Amino acid sequence: MEHRFGARPGFPLGIEEELLLVDAQTFRPANVASDLVNQLDPPSGVIMNDLYEALIECSTPVVASAAEGYETLAALRRLIHGTGAGFIGGGLHPHVAFGDLVHVEADRYQAIRDEMRGLVSRTPTAALHVHVGMPDPETAIDVCNRMRAHLPLFQALAAQSPFWFGHDSGLASARSTIFRGFPRSTIPPTFAGWEHYADVVRWCTETAEVPDYTYLWWDIRPSPKLGTIEVRAMDAQSRLESVAGLAALIHALAVACADGQEEAAPPTEGLMESSFRAARDGVDATIWWRGAIRPIREVGADALALARPYARELDGEDALEEVERILREGGGASRMRAAHASGGMGEMLAHLARESYSSTQTTLPIRSQS
Repeated sequence: MEHRFGARPGFPLGIEEELLLVDAQTFRPANVASDLVNQLDPPSGVIMNDLYEALIECSTPVVASAAEGYETLAALRRLIHGTGAGFIGGGLHPHVAFGDLVHVEADRYQAIRDEMRGLVSRTPTAALHVHVGMPDPETAIDVCNRMRAHLPLFQALAAQSPFWFGHDSGLASARSTIFRGFPRSTIPPTFAGWEHYADVVRWCTETAEVPDYTYLWWDIRPSPKLGTIEVRAMDAQSRLESVAGLAALIHALAVACADGQEEAAPPTEGLMESSFRAARDGVDATIWWRGAIRPIREVGADALALARPYARELDGEDALEEVERILREGGGASRMRAAHASGGMGEMLAHLARESYSSTQTTLPIRSQS
């Protein structure tokens, strides 16, 4: 299998965030992604389509640190906001009706629609993906194997989709559960090495009749075309500070794993149970960690202790303060529920918009809708 591992020195970073496009006044889904992509030409980074017209993807170029990625993504959010388009961060639009969507007309997405049928007619899901460049294929496989242990933690920290179809799902991340309905949307097994990984990819793509590994929607995967490992288990975020914090944590832990500083993860079956618990309860979850069921806040403290020395070298230590804040105060799901308790669905949507626009430095007031 061809790859680009080692194409760049060190452990460079890339961040992709998906934003839900909404009407700036009503916060209803706005099917304008293709119009925006055709209109905008960012000086740095990429703004592109995904499967849905009410969803847009913002991607950084290769950056050295989470702080640099934050600046690029802030500029992309400002560029979108400058067109008058509205957007909110989060794993799902909390008040869209089942099937209220428009698909992007592109060959890749048409093929996905033909395969997935009703699965892609429920509601758009929006995720945060973080790439870390790897020096060679074997290191990429070793890091993926070790980073699997941290996937439920990342999922809990990023949980920001408690509402689906206008109702509280009872989950902190309903997006995670909806996305699990797709084939090939699991936590991959431990790989014995690069050749084993390549064999699994060949098996999966041939039996699924899909072109390549990009149709394997694992929570973490090597990305040979980019020369990275890619963590994909997280809800999109309204607070750009949370994006930076999560990226900094993943960046540091990936380098720690490349340094052999994390033990191999438990089997996929155990990780999937912890993944569900993380999606259900967010930062209040308890998951399997180092031989016992432990609170996410304890798991997070362990991860931060491991990450900090590496984050210091990667200019990510300041961004980790946001992870500490999430563990201390709660994540996006709890803030959404508090806003809903205060003023209903309208106030919660306005809250998401305020947080999502905060990095644009806009002075426009965001009022609740009845």
